[in-house]
Amino acid sequence: MCVFCEIGSGRAPAHVVFADEEFLGFLDVRPLFPGHVLVVPRTHYATLLDVPGEVLGPLTARVQRTAAGVQSAMAAQGTFVAMNNVVSQSVPHLHVHVVPRTKGDGLRGFFWPRTRYASDEEAGATATAIAAAIAAAVPPD
Repeated sequence: MCVFCEIGSGRAPAHVVFADEEFLGFLDVRPLFPGHVLVVPRTHYATLLDVPGEVLGPLTARVQRTAAGVQSAMAAQGTFVAMNNVVSQSVPHLHVHVVPRTKGDGLRGFFWPRTRYASDEEAGATATAIAAAIAAAVPPD
């Protein structure tokens, strides 16, 4: 089973920021910046081309709400939302990156140096702040 399926089933640890019956969001273990979240469907789809159309709308709604939560919790000016499809896709399970961004943060083009959280406690505190902001985010009409 893939690592994201393991996380979705609760058999692998992750700092989860939201979870529902169909999707979950959790901190990337090698974030571009603290607060970098991955949004994944619980059902295993390897790539975007494998996802049924009726799943895309609900996935996008979760990504939108996550972006609002990440931006708020991380005091970011915006977010970068992206999905690799086969090339540069380190885990063959569809996932959407939601990365907090601020002007002058140093992220340029497609050179993205990855980092690590200083501790599990730092990651946990970040996940808790984002989860609270996601819960408080008002979905658009």
